[in-house]
Amino acid sequence: MHIFAIANQKGGVGKTTTSVNLAAALALRGQRTLLVDLDPQGNATMGSGVDKSDLPRSVYQLLVGLATLPEARLRADAAGYDVLPTNRDLAGAEIELVELERRELRLKEALADHAGDYDFVLIDCPPSLSLLTLNGLCAAHGVIIPMQCEYFALEGLSDLVNTIKKVHANLNRDLKIIGLLRVMYDPRSTLSTQVSAQLEQHFGDKVFKTLVPRNVRLAEAPSYGIPGVLFDKTSKGAQAYLNFAAEMIERVQSWKE
Repeated sequence: MHIFAIANQKGGVGKTTTSVNLAAALALRGQRTLLVDLDPQGNATMGSGVDKSDLPRSVYQLLVGLATLPEARLRADAAGYDVLPTNRDLAGAEIELVELERRELRLKEALADHAGDYDFVLIDCPPSLSLLTLNGLCAAHGVIIPMQCEYFALEGLSDLVNTIKKVHANLNRDLKIIGLLRVMYDPRSTLSTQVSAQLEQHFGDKVFKTLVPRNVRLAEAPSYGIPGVLFDKTSKGAQAYLNFAAEMIERVQSWKE
């Protein structure tokens, strides 16, 4: 089971779009996939076609010890993967977690009992460095960083890299950066191409080959409660995420060799 946190401390960079579409694309390629929604906004839950207002159990109950993974997960039938859903209740969990033992390891321990259930677990992290994000980073083997190719994105990246280094040093020796995914890419923009080239120069093969373009169909899909790769498979955005899933599978297989 490969567990990846999808994280960026900057908001609005396509974390949830990447989480939902990568999960669906991996499922389409025959991978048993679980999507964990760690963001109290619950956008990954809704984007998977699960009604967050009517959850019998959620990530909240899992983290505070009131439910197990099999009790809390739901099947996103249209999307083809399992979801550990969330809603606003999770915002309160942060306060409760502070009082609990091994508070940053709650998610890791809940997933550990079910290592044989999945090929991939994707964790959609909130856009802040909170106790929830820390749970995601402690549970993960690596981090996928979605990035817009713009100036301010580079500013935020150094903060995130430092955070990952601290978590690696103090809490999770397995944690590493798996790669940077360039999203909302516009090849007509000089800035986009310049920032993209800078990323390749600084991070080398840590930059995924896949480029996800700005795409209206990807943006429309969540309002229908279905991932973009299923909403319109022929769109450029859907094709990019399908290619990204293939690249992820290939990268994971190369580690075994």
